[in-house]
Amino acid sequence: MAPAHAEWRALARLQHQGALVSAVAVDLRTGHVIEQLDPSLRLTPASLTKLATAAEALREWPPNAQFQTRLLSAQPIRGGVLRGNLILAGAGDPSLDDRSLWELAAEARGAGLHEVTGALQVDPLPFGTLACGNADRCAALLRSDNAYNAPLSAIGVDFGTWCVRVIPTAPWRNARIDGCGVTHLPIPVVGQIRTVPRGYRQTFWVERRTQNGNDTLAVGGNVPVDDGQRVYRAMSDPARGTGLLLKEALREIGVRVAGPVVVRFEQLPAGTHLLARVDGLLVREQLWRMLQYSNNYIADVLTLDMSAAARPHETLASASRLLSDFVARTEYGDPPDLGPPPLYSGSGLTTDNRLSANDLVRVLMYEYHDTRRFPAFYAGLVAPGDAPFLFLRQGDPAWLNRVVLKTGTLNQPRSVCGIAGYLRQRDGGWIAFAAIVNGGPRFRHVPLYEAIGAERSDIEALLRKY
Repeated sequence: MAPAHAEWRALARLQHQGALVSAVAVDLRTGHVIEQLDPSLRLTPASLTKLATAAEALREWPPNAQFQTRLLSAQPIRGGVLRGNLILAGAGDPSLDDRSLWELAAEARGAGLHEVTGALQVDPLPFGTLACGNADRCAALLRSDNAYNAPLSAIGVDFGTWCVRVIPTAPWRNARIDGCGVTHLPIPVVGQIRTVPRGYRQTFWVERRTQNGNDTLAVGGNVPVDDGQRVYRAMSDPARGTGLLLKEALREIGVRVAGPVVVRFEQLPAGTHLLARVDGLLVREQLWRMLQYSNNYIADVLTLDMSAAARPHETLASASRLLSDFVARTEYGDPPDLGPPPLYSGSGLTTDNRLSANDLVRVLMYEYHDTRRFPAFYAGLVAPGDAPFLFLRQGDPAWLNRVVLKTGTLNQPRSVCGIAGYLRQRDGGWIAFAAIVNGGPRFRHVPLYEAIGAERSDIEALLRKY
């Protein structure tokens, strides 16, 4: 495959200013390189990593596969009473949500369960205790004021977060703080959020804090009348938090659990009885959410699931080796002596991940030629004209309508702006492309509007030619 002369003129200007750039476009009918600019240079890809995660997931499972979460007991129910522990067994379902917990609770109640004399035991297999892995998730073990940094677990509700409803009451009275899936939150709430008249500025805040393994929500500020909303805050221990929410759901539906919530990383006892089960979203729907919303939790839990099929890993970094190996096995581009790209997470939240434009186009070509899996992969990409971000919804009609892509952006420790996907030629042909811009030693933080503007300008030039 003989490479064509380099183009990517707008990106070349950024490179001349000190940015680090890797870009390539390949005609999928011929496999020929159309344009390239340092295509083998491996840079921080941010969420473009999720393209490799999606491709490997579709290699591991069919698009209609599902993960199953079960409610079990070691003893039969007699007279509505379970004498022993109620067991919540995870299977690595990233889509488990509060509705799923209510389905489990209702099915157990329908099976005749009224009382559990023991504990609610949470078994978060198939992978066990995990190191926090990166600075954001390690910091979230003690406190979090957002949702994206939830620790990873094989059983975690709402992507490992506490979902909180802030419900205004009357002006100058305290707002209500409820759970989204349960009436009463099973953890303490410290502080108040005051309701203020319409037109006042919203200032409320919610932070999860943890001490001695116990989560607390600290709240404060103001919320205007008729402006209630949901907020999500990362749990410190998603397995335990999920157990606490299920125990509360059981209580509210009329099932009393006498013992505490305990998390045990052990094989289930032989002869367990199935009381309830809930199936997660289809894999293709999980991948659609992961790519469309750039969901880090889904990406990293799926990576751990794929790795656990061979053997459980103690770290996300070691589990992610299967993604590196997958990218290296695809056929196109780099000389073999470059070896597998270093990938330490499936989400790209790990800033040590490295991919080149060639690496990404290899993945895109692999999926394009896999006719059975390609529809599920392609469905997760977005046309700029339909994108949720304004910076993508600018440009000429060809950019807005003849391109589908995934983006990847970061601000720290250096700026990252990348795009990768497919464009349709006027004659119906396909081109796979990837472009990554990182801040460099002389231009550490490339403004997002400059990076995406250069990438869009160069793709629009391709669209005019083809």
